[in-house]
Amino acid sequence: MGLFGKSKKERVVDLTPGYKRQQEKSAQASSDTSQKSSSNFGFLGNLASSQNSSTNEANSGYVNMSESEDKKKKLGKMLMDLTKRIEDLSNQIYHLKQRIELLEKKLKISFE
Repeated sequence: MGLFGKSKKERVVDLTPGYKRQQEKSAQASSDTSQKSSSNFGFLGNLASSQNSSTNEANSGYVNMSESEDKKKKLGKMLMDLTKRIEDLSNQIYHLKQRIELLEKKLKISFE
């Protein structure tokens, strides 16, 4: 007998195929863009694009990790701020309800 649905198997969704397709599309789009720009300059454009792509590939892992950490920190801070604001507004609503109930009692009015 399972309590609270513990007897059910956990369901896991694997999103890696979609993520890989997205990465392939973005890589293909960037290579198409670099090929278009390099075709305008011939041999020199191809040389420049190959150097840019190799340096981008070497630095992309490090840059993306630091950027993702920064984004996570910013997102976490933003969520904490929003949560605090929601709690404050909830408290204000509660106090306003209390005041309205007090006024209703004093005036002997019922809006329910």
